[in-house]
Amino acid sequence: MLDFLAAIRGLTIRGLCFVATGLACCALAATVGEEDLLRVGVLLVALPVCAAAFVCKTRYRLACHRLLMPARVAVGGAVSVGIRIDNMSGRPSSVLLVDDEVPDPLGFRARFVLDRVEAGGARYFTYQLRPQLRGRHVIGPMAIRITDPFGLCELARTFRSRDELIVTPPVEVLPRTRPGGNGTINTHRHRHVSTAGADDFSTRAYQPGDDLRRVHWRTSARTGALMVRQEEGFRPSSATLFLDTRSDAWADRGPVSPFEWAVGAAASIAVHLTATGQTVRLLCGNATTPAAARGSRNPTTLLDTLAVVDTTDTVSIHGARSRLQAADNAMVVAIIGQTDPAQAAVLARARPRDATAIAVLVDVATWGADASAGGKETLQAHRAIFQRHGWTVIIASYGDKLAALWPGTAGKEPTPDGATATTEHRPGPVPVPVSVPVPVPVPVPVPVGMVHDDLRTPASTTGGPEVGPGAGGGPAPGPTVEPTHALSTNTQAGVAR
Repeated sequence: MLDFLAAIRGLTIRGLCFVATGLACCALAATVGEEDLLRVGVLLVALPVCAAAFVCKTRYRLACHRLLMPARVAVGGAVSVGIRIDNMSGRPSSVLLVDDEVPDPLGFRARFVLDRVEAGGARYFTYQLRPQLRGRHVIGPMAIRITDPFGLCELARTFRSRDELIVTPPVEVLPRTRPGGNGTINTHRHRHVSTAGADDFSTRAYQPGDDLRRVHWRTSARTGALMVRQEEGFRPSSATLFLDTRSDAWADRGPVSPFEWAVGAAASIAVHLTATGQTVRLLCGNATTPAAARGSRNPTTLLDTLAVVDTTDTVSIHGARSRLQAADNAMVVAIIGQTDPAQAAVLARARPRDATAIAVLVDVATWGADASAGGKETLQAHRAIFQRHGWTVIIASYGDKLAALWPGTAGKEPTPDGATATTEHRPGPVPVPVSVPVPVPVPVPVPVGMVHDDLRTPASTTGGPEVGPGAGGGPAPGPTVEPTHALSTNTQAGVAR
């Protein structure tokens, strides 16, 4: 009975018109006493009721599978969503209207019409998404609408499956050069330990997989547990990345805004530093994120954190000063929006001793129409404050690419006004080719009675396809293996009844 009432509430506009017209005919027939008109009215009312009874009695056992390829994508990247509908009942289904709920930042609402699905059969379809806004977006649930052949009643069956799509900020490839020079950034720091009469190592607890030759038996006998040696001559360096998230520091919000540019710059710098082997700690204002608490060398962890970062009114630059001063970092990068000279001086003094410090000052006014000379003068004043405390300063405006502004870019030198000037390279002398005589190998006779076998290359045992021609110019022997595509997300929903 409840299913029938739900089907009655699911009457379409066509079904409601049939009911209204039928009731009007019945009322008019009762008034004028026309029996034929009464029969027409009863027929018009009976058709939607029969359609509702047909739909509510239709019990298809359907299963839904959704696959996101890939499940993590940068802003502007393409995502393919694959859907499979399985008919697990013993009879074919009617025409199905599939409606997959998609958030507005990802694009359009996915709607498809599927023909009849035979018993035990399946239907496949895909659609593309191109997200323009970072974040964690939930796709689903999927609803399947079942209709009668006349389109008088429509009943929706909803699956409970949902899939998460992570949209990360766009990443630029930065040059691997030392800021302010031409050398590469050193990713290790010396630990100052005494080496007089002592080995440069420490011990730690044994872990499965450690080499038994590194077991320090004297320490193991003293502690009662296996201990292994580990060298301490070098240790990985760490870097702190500060992102200004004050609401009053950024004017507008949206896909094309100064704050989104700053988040993309932070993502590019984080990926660049982790690629050099550094541990990156992320500070978003004075808030503590998992990546900021312990640091991470995994760029995916940092990108996932930056995918959901947002501005807030509860943070200040003073809260990040103590964390920056207490950190033993080899490098500090700060991305700052609009600020005043006092706050700029507070952050400039937070530079750790002997640390490479880079300040990215975002010219927020260039994203709007109110850019003035006063804003340029303020940025130059902030630039002088940071340079006075040993910072390398970058001034970013609307339309700038971080890869072109990053210090140490090949062929570019920082100028006093914050821009970059191309360094002229003069060609050197052209080397003259010198002919070098090639020694001719002398054949060595094989002694009589010695069995001589040709040295052959062992066959590949990896199980993969052979690359290149085989012996005699023909194809290389061996089985051909089809490439296997990794499935990023595969969610199976419950059975819809």
